[in-house]
Amino acid sequence: MSADRRMLGSLALLAGPTYLWLLVTIFLPLMAMLYFSFLTIAPIAGPGGTFTLSHYVDIFTKPVYLINLKRSLIMGLEVTFFCALVGYPAAYLLARQIKNRWREALLLLVVLPFWSNALVRTFSWTMVLSDNGLLGQWLHVLWPGGPSLDLLYSYKAIVIGLVHAYLPYMILTCYVSLQAIDGTLAEAALSLGASHRQVFQRIILPLSLPGLVAGSILIFVPVVGAFMEPRVLGGQQGITFGTIIESQFTTSFNWPLGAAMGFVLLAVVLIVMALFFPLLRKHLN
Repeated sequence: MSADRRMLGSLALLAGPTYLWLLVTIFLPLMAMLYFSFLTIAPIAGPGGTFTLSHYVDIFTKPVYLINLKRSLIMGLEVTFFCALVGYPAAYLLARQIKNRWREALLLLVVLPFWSNALVRTFSWTMVLSDNGLLGQWLHVLWPGGPSLDLLYSYKAIVIGLVHAYLPYMILTCYVSLQAIDGTLAEAALSLGASHRQVFQRIILPLSLPGLVAGSILIFVPVVGAFMEPRVLGGQQGITFGTIIESQFTTSFNWPLGAAMGFVLLAVVLIVMALFFPLLRKHLN
């Protein structure tokens, strides 16, 4: 047996279980949901429905679905923007400015939200953003007779909760990219007369873009389909495409429509990413 064949056999032996697991846990359920999306009723506990395209037609013709799809996409872009606005400077300070003994402690604080339940974190914001919450009470103490700070059950509350939930992804991905940059490159540029702003614009930022892009993808994709944070923090303002999909599976038990909406959302996200891919490839190459 040649060396190439032995290498291919070793790779197949090592990677085979992983791809088999992905096939069983991801692709087969997706194919089942795709099949459900073309049926009139889901064949769960009775006879299967007939083939139809009405669910996809409804999604693209009824304004309620299109409006909430647009709203979810805008929400995903806004949350990604705010996460980058806060997360990239925080990652830069951690990677380039803070000493090692403090860096580990701050990284622990960044990872700490992952150790708590997401539902608990979301409900904790209801005690902060209401008028009688922590921020509202502090505002009344510092500014007696000031305006009411009642952000709960609003679109702003949803964005705040989502930024808090997904900010660690941006910080960690940017931190890894910034930490991998060779410090001698900046030192050489400074010794040749470049300013700190030029070093950041021409060296640090281009080399750290892969982490920024990875963090943006990790945030944008789940935020567009988020339903827990909008439902808890948004109240009547929390209707998004994700909450509609969730209600089709849990409340209306209309699995075919929910599956069709899920695949439409997946297609729209892939289209948005494809539109930005040439720009990203230009900066990453």
